[in-house]
Amino acid sequence: MQIYGLQKTTLVDYPGHVATTLFTGGCNFRCPYCQNSDLVVGVSEVEPYSDAEIFRHLQKRRGVLDGVVISGGEPTLHPDLPDFIRRIKELGYLVKLDTNGTNPAMLRDLVNDGLIDYVAMDIKHSRAKYQTIACQETFCLDDIVASVDFLKEGHIDYEFRTTLCQEFHKETDITAIGLWLMGAKAYYLQPYKESDGVLHPGLHAHSKEMLEEFVTILSAFIPKVEIRGMNE
Repeated sequence: MQIYGLQKTTLVDYPGHVATTLFTGGCNFRCPYCQNSDLVVGVSEVEPYSDAEIFRHLQKRRGVLDGVVISGGEPTLHPDLPDFIRRIKELGYLVKLDTNGTNPAMLRDLVNDGLIDYVAMDIKHSRAKYQTIACQETFCLDDIVASVDFLKEGHIDYEFRTTLCQEFHKETDITAIGLWLMGAKAYYLQPYKESDGVLHPGLHAHSKEMLEEFVTILSAFIPKVEIRGMNE
């Protein structure tokens, strides 16, 4: 398992826990607002951490950290992910997975085998407009729908989340997403942030007032809807 990014300590990536975040390389999406473009299209130019470095860090931080977040890129593209997580669990850590939901079979196996404790799944757009964000060469929504449906069954603690841009997400889209995710446990809205790492810079965040209107719309369908990262 190759890890291309390491955030040694985070208080925000794993709700309620002190964690370290590991970033895998490669992704099957090309989201315009992606903040980790080097892990998506430039991974060949990034030197991965050695296996020894990762587990030396995790051994050293036992008793200080509660959990490990595995993000990306898209972690479920890597067939050795389950074995990698198994080694992390053997150290006593909780594990949170960040995923785009395109590998429901692996997601289901990770949950059923008790290898992960929390899932954050990105919802890119309404079902009708998903490809405008995913930008895959060949796109099929079925796997994403399967992952959403599986998480909503409640086998594991989870959240859905969406990064929102003025250029892509309108009020009617928010209503469509709410209808799709109806009954979900929690949904977080994340305003777009411009940075040097954005895949296609120049996009714009919604105003706080518009985001709050989106929360009102979504709250008719989902019991917990919050804005995350507005003041960061």
